[in-house]
Amino acid sequence: MELAPAAALFRSLGDPARLLIARQLAVGPARVVDLVEMTGLAQSTVSKHLACMRDCGLIASQPVGRASLFRLAEPTLLDVLAAAETVLAATGAKVALCPTYGVAGAAEETC
Repeated sequence: MELAPAAALFRSLGDPARLLIARQLAVGPARVVDLVEMTGLAQSTVSKHLACMRDCGLIASQPVGRASLFRLAEPTLLDVLAAAETVLAATGAKVALCPTYGVAGAAEETC
């Protein structure tokens, strides 16, 4: 099994803003303005991360009037997020404390 695509998937979800947006889209489709309101992120930040997630094939959009409606492209992404929550619950704070990838050691990645 080729591992590079799986690693790319996890890197594409490796930004807290993208995870927050994915969680919001898990509830249902949303416009940029809706995601800005729901997440508290700046419009430019939401738009940048939506473009990244669309380029990665994680979300899709459809025009609705002058706006676009964004949704998860693959509903099984919810299973990945749920599995991650299970692993995090089982390991406690160990991942967050990791000197390389933890909260204090993680370098900010951009898409």
